[in-house]
Amino acid sequence: MSVTRALPRLDADNRAFWTGGAEGELRIMRCRDCETFIHPPRPLCRSCLSENVSPEVVAGTGVVATYTVNYQKWHPAMEVPFVVARVALDGVPGVLLTTNIVGCPAEEVDVGDRVRVIFEQQDDVYLPLFERID
Repeated sequence: MSVTRALPRLDADNRAFWTGGAEGELRIMRCRDCETFIHPPRPLCRSCLSENVSPEVVAGTGVVATYTVNYQKWHPAMEVPFVVARVALDGVPGVLLTTNIVGCPAEEVDVGDRVRVIFEQQDDVYLPLFERID
């Protein structure tokens, strides 16, 4: 069941990240000068302060680095429990994406699980969620 989630306010810096799912792409900002990945999206590189940053399509796979199971029903339409996880993205050093693990019982999620991105569309936003890869 799809749950209405709080949506981000789109701006010039984060639009590529939040709308890339329309093309099935996970896009992470990257500095074109020092090659550092930047997340959350920002208009300049945190490493070299360059403004030469742009979105780059990444694989959309990774590993659950840590997680918690939430039992609090924050919205009447929410199903609990649900998993909030930090996913270390493949090929994107230094980026841990906070997301939800979906498509399996919460008690089956564990640190080290391989996962891949799926997108949930709400309005003009494509939320990057992750499912386990068996």
